Amino acid sequence: MKKQFGHNQHGEPATLYLLENDRFRIAVTDYGATLVSFIDKNRDLELVAGFDDVEHYVQHTAHFGSTIGRVANRIKDAKFDLNGKTYHVCANKGNNSLHGGVVGFDKRMFQGRVEDNRIVLTATSPDGEEGYPGNLQVQVTYRLDERGIHIECEGVSDQTTLFGTTNHSYFNLNGNGSIAGHRVQLFADAYAPNDETGTATGDLVLCENTPFDFRNEKEIGADFDSDDEQIRMTRGYDHHYSIQGSGLRTMAVCRANGLRLETRSNLPGIHFYTGNFLDGSYVGHRGVAYGYHERVCFEPEYYPNAINYETHEKPVLKAGEHAVQIIEYWLDDDKEEESSTF
Repeated sequence: MKKQFGHNQHGEPATLYLLENDRFRIAVTDYGATLVSFIDKNRDLELVAGFDDVEHYVQHTAHFGSTIGRVANRIKDAKFDLNGKTYHVCANKGNNSLHGGVVGFDKRMFQGRVEDNRIVLTATSPDGEEGYPGNLQVQVTYRLDERGIHIECEGVSDQTTLFGTTNHSYFNLNGNGSIAGHRVQLFADAYAPNDETGTATGDLVLCENTPFDFRNEKEIGADFDSDDEQIRMTRGYDHHYSIQGSGLRTMAVCRANGLRLETRSNLPGIHFYTGNFLDGSYVGHRGVAYGYHERVCFEPEYYPNAINYETHEKPVLKAGEHAVQIIEYWLDDDKEEESSTF
């Protein structure tokens, strides 16, 4: 059920928690509430990038499998206004704050336990940490069932604050190699262009007649060689998509190797990232080096920098309120049915 997983940068022991059913085996560590492993037992296939001890997570900066918070993605110029006050948070990506700052959820220790088919991890982010207001109580629950993984990230704060999390797992349905041939459908008709710092501009652009159109299933790499400025700037896809509707719903479907991965969430949108900056220097499970365009991320989230835009739902958690942000990664054998037209 659990085993030692090494020591973090402060010498604290980390633990690896294990769950298994007839189809899947997962491993989660209390360092960063991180999904370390997701194995399809039918094929002995490792579906996510990860490492065999916590020291490698400490050394690397790509947020492999981690819970991201207090706020996923970027906050422009590392500042925001809330309730008439300006807050300055830690800048860790140029002048911007990225994925919670210098010490986000991905770099903190959680308290873990196993309950039946669930791994429950809790932590407190104290008032002022990374510049955010409020003592924030966080609980991350990984539940394993016959469909795959259900993740709930819950938050309660004693002051109004920001809370907009995601999971940053890197998938490859072949286990290794290029993801260019993976077929993806995104249930979105608009995407967010990025500025020169990689921050979404606040706009939404229709996907139709652009390389960003995944309303109908297509191979991820079909437009990698496009001369589109946004594709060239990020060396692939590293963009937010606005998902219509509300509540828990399907956001993305990915097919390869006879498998079908479905990403579902109750968050407003999803970030689609194609491993554009992996360079082979990270060597993880089974000695696999994670290279350029060899992993794909499906990260449900709020619109990046939404707190500084009037036109997008903001990740504001009011004092005393209870937020539950859900992400599901469902895996099944691909029945080769035609994808629905969005």
